[in-house]
Amino acid sequence: MFDGLCNLCDASVQFIIKRDSKDVFRFVSLQSNLGQQIVQHLELDTQKVDSILLYNSVQNTYLYKSEAVFEIVKSVGGIFYCLLIFRLIPIAITNKIYDFIARNRYRWFGEKKSCLVLTKELESKFLK
Repeated sequence: MFDGLCNLCDASVQFIIKRDSKDVFRFVSLQSNLGQQIVQHLELDTQKVDSILLYNSVQNTYLYKSEAVFEIVKSVGGIFYCLLIFRLIPIAITNKIYDFIARNRYRWFGEKKSCLVLTKELESKFLK
């Protein structure tokens, strides 16, 4: 799940889609009907989950903030795998960095008026 109005989040989704060679990721905008249903069903605190949530269906677990980012980087692999060195930093610190970026994401990267319009090629990557 991602913030569909955030340019940084949208660019991140596009980045992941291009590198998802195993075809494991599916995306849902937090602003979509399904996104809101999932948030309500899981009784998620929208203060904690305002920009990213990663669900692992195999382990039935949810990751937030920097933990989600690290797991995505791990799956994407390649040269980006070296970013996992930052896992050596305590999660409390990486989450503070994540929160700082998340708080400023609209100011730094801009905000869309509406969510991404899906092309035929991208449709299979998004849940409805």
